[in-house]
Amino acid sequence: MADRNPETHVIDFRAAEHLLAARDPRGAVKLLDSVIAAHPENTAARLLRARAFFAAAQLRPAQLEFELVLEREPDNAFAHFALARTFERSGQTAQATRHFRLAAALDPKPEYLRAAGFDTGH
Repeated sequence: MADRNPETHVIDFRAAEHLLAARDPRGAVKLLDSVIAAHPENTAARLLRARAFFAAAQLRPAQLEFELVLEREPDNAFAHFALARTFERSGQTAQATRHFRLAAALDPKPEYLRAAGFDTGH
């Protein structure tokens, strides 16, 4: 991969976004692996790869990526929400509830509030 450069990594990142939107999460992960290998500090690429792992039902890799994102960006409400969904799908209810609540506290979006049990709009 000697011909890889920052421009091709951006192209791969954008292509991975499109693959994920087209419901090809495994293809997205494959593209993102090279981006992250070259730029391990890139939180956006890691967040996208976490979403792709989740969409591919690879819950443990998704959890690890979401947790890494949150180590770097502890106030990322979306990452907390997505990690909560990951915990929820793997049957870890207590951890899911904690992250749903953190997401809702950081960003009171209706879907976050509902998931956290804070929805009072009845």
